[in-house]
Amino acid sequence: MTHQSVEFSQVHKGFANQRLFEGLDLELPAQQVTALVGASGCGKSTLLQMINGLLQPDAGQVRVFGEPLDYRDLPRIRRKIGYAVQQIALFPHLTVAANIAVMARLEGWSEAAMAQRISKLFQFMYLDEALLERYPHEISGGQAQRVGLCRAMMLDPPLLLLDEAFSAVDPITRVDVHSRFQALQEAEARSVVLVTHDMQEALKLADYLVVLEPGRVLQAAVPEEVVRQPANEQVARLLEAR
Repeated sequence: MTHQSVEFSQVHKGFANQRLFEGLDLELPAQQVTALVGASGCGKSTLLQMINGLLQPDAGQVRVFGEPLDYRDLPRIRRKIGYAVQQIALFPHLTVAANIAVMARLEGWSEAAMAQRISKLFQFMYLDEALLERYPHEISGGQAQRVGLCRAMMLDPPLLLLDEAFSAVDPITRVDVHSRFQALQEAEARSVVLVTHDMQEALKLADYLVVLEPGRVLQAAVPEEVVRQPANEQVARLLEAR
């Protein structure tokens, strides 16, 4: 079994006339939370989108679960990848329960299995099961954020991708969502790749930190090492901004 959840090997990626990544080599550890941090436009979300096949590299290889990403077989691979973004985008015409269960229903889960999994996730996220029959416009932003996480984790995926998934809620709610996420990670250890612009959030949640500037990895190490020995002045400045 591989010790990396994701590997980028000599990856090149550009948009229009702009080259972003040229020969990127990067390994993300399995069963840990990796945070991708750096200024806007440095390629954090691009890396996340390459992991689940929304974007393909111009050259090089992306490996997920120890195998090169097969772009002809993305639906099967994505069933093992949870994905949550800043704007949770719950389906407005579906109840909370139906939103969470979308993928499980497509997978043919029984009603009992879906109800059991949702109940477990709601307990971890401190959500009241009375919310299940409500519609997205009837719940708060913080509740919607946690419902989005429940949906991303419904199939118990071995890999979870979070793109600014905690940033749309107020600071007090975010502290609560962080603690619930950490509790769930302890109970169901999985590989997580977290994109965030918030260095404090990254240091709090991550086991491994990747600091980026446009097209380049400045430092990749455990958070304690990054704090103790920033690789250069740019990394030090990002740390000061927290």
